[in-house]
Order: sequence, then C-alpha cells, then structure tokens
Amino acid sequence: MITRMLYQLLNNLHVVEKLAESRPIRRAAQLTAYAITKAQIAGRDASQRVLRSQTLRQVRDEAGKLPDDMGEVSRRLRKVRETFVHEVKEGWKEGSRQIKK
Repeated sequence: MITRMLYQLLNNLHVVEKLAESRPIRRAAQLTAYAITKAQIAGRDASQRVLRSQTLRQVRDEAGKLPDDMGEVSRRLRKVRETFVHEVKEGWKEGSRQIKK
C-alpha cells in the first residue's frame, strides 16, 4: 500500500518538479557532481602516476630479458620489490600531503 502511494507520487510530474527545485535535492545533486568530478581527477592522476612508475618500467624491462640462473631471478625480483616498496612509500607521503591541503 505504501509502495503504491510512493510510486504514484514519484510518477506525478508536478511532485517530481517540486522535489527537483527543493534545496536539499539540489544540494545533493551538487555534492554528487562534486564527488564524481573529484573521483575522476583522482583516477586520472593515479593512472598517470602508474604510467610514470619506475616499477612498471622495471617490470617491462625485466620481462624482456631471459635469466641465466635462479640467483639472477632472485636479484631481479628483489630489485623490483624494492622499487615497488619505495614508490608505495612515496605515494603514501604524497597522498598524506594532498589530504593536508
């Protein structure tokens, strides 16, 4: 019964227009648009950082080389891990700096 009444109200053009013109609905729309825009900017920045990433370059370079022995494989993996950890730490610092702004 309640759902039927709600359905009828939401299908009434006059009610929908009144709601759309109300301050809370307009503010919710503004906040939603702001959040979507910020998420798009953050996603774009993150993808650019990944493309500039030294770890990504290293993985590409190392994938093209064939190792001679397991010691070399171990050294390469250690080097990639160290680079990855360094970049995660730098990203963490940069993120905390951006949050403080």
